[in-house]
Amino acid sequence: MGTTPPQTRSLPVTLSASLSGAQGRNRASGTHVQITAQTDMEAVRLWLAEYVQSPHTLRSYRKEVVRLMVWANRRLGRPLSDLTREDLLAYEAFLVQPDAEWCSTALPRHGIERRLFSKPLSENSLRQAVCILSGMFSYLVDAGYLAGNPLALRRRRSASLRKPSVERYLDQELWQYVLEFIDQLPKATRREQNYYERMRWLFRLLYNLALRASEAAQATAGDLVLRRGHWWLRVNGKGGVEAEVPVSDELMHDFARYRQYHGLPSYPEVHDKRPLILSITGSSTESLTATSVYLMVKKLFTQAAQQLAAHKPHAADTLMRASTHWLRHTSATHQADAGNDLRHIQQNLRHASIETTSIYLHVEQDKRHQSTVDSMKISK
Repeated sequence: MGTTPPQTRSLPVTLSASLSGAQGRNRASGTHVQITAQTDMEAVRLWLAEYVQSPHTLRSYRKEVVRLMVWANRRLGRPLSDLTREDLLAYEAFLVQPDAEWCSTALPRHGIERRLFSKPLSENSLRQAVCILSGMFSYLVDAGYLAGNPLALRRRRSASLRKPSVERYLDQELWQYVLEFIDQLPKATRREQNYYERMRWLFRLLYNLALRASEAAQATAGDLVLRRGHWWLRVNGKGGVEAEVPVSDELMHDFARYRQYHGLPSYPEVHDKRPLILSITGSSTESLTATSVYLMVKKLFTQAAQQLAAHKPHAADTLMRASTHWLRHTSATHQADAGNDLRHIQQNLRHASIETTSIYLHVEQDKRHQSTVDSMKISK
């Protein structure tokens, strides 16, 4: 096989030679082969290599294909290129109701016996998993490695007439509580002060710019540009899409404060390669990973939820479930509630379709609820 980017060479699973897929029943036998892969693992690595410039996408895609390959090996004793439509139907059923032993925390984190799940997949997660795997199968068919895509036969569900709405966001009151919780963090020691300043900046950055964890981790001070008196952040987003997001003067003041605390110039210099979020040690040359950003946000949400649990258990439960992506949804929802033009929100979130952005419009739902409740009061 040809050279594969290092990020895709190591998959956390090893298959026996008999399950390599070299003789898989779904292997293509034509002459239009576009790749040199001889085994399923080689073919999957090549597919993943197509996403090496999008770390977040790469991690998500790798997770799904590893799940499928481990399941096929352990449950069926068959390679990826042997799987039929019946097998994939069984796999979909397994995803929404995995056996308890597959979710056990006693299982190792790597290898063929690794733990694949912490809980059953939701409807949205199942849809995403199937979409990713179907894309992989289609790629391998187009490459001449497989004869057919067993997921291509999947029945297309009719689109629901009910417009979906996003639920993973914090309302204004709960968001203000999170900000107040951060401001009340202890600051007696240097370590506590470091944590406070990092959390103060991180949450404001993710919320104000609606950034994904990977986008925030990759961003540098040099990505901030001043044009016609306004600051913008250049973002290399999902799928390698580049865009610019408006940065408020208030957020730039927060940025200056964070930089000054670490002894750095308040505003970015020419070709400033320092990360927007410094490493935990405060190093200006080391960047955080998207996973680190995610874990820091989850930790603070958990701490805030524990403090809130005694007198507002429902709100505490919401915070326990919240993550970095919730801040992105929260930003979009608050922009929509404030009356920002939907086209501008679409551009800020880098959505390809305005239909995707429209799920953040909750104001009309609120009005309908209020008018309905009021009318019932009158009828009594």
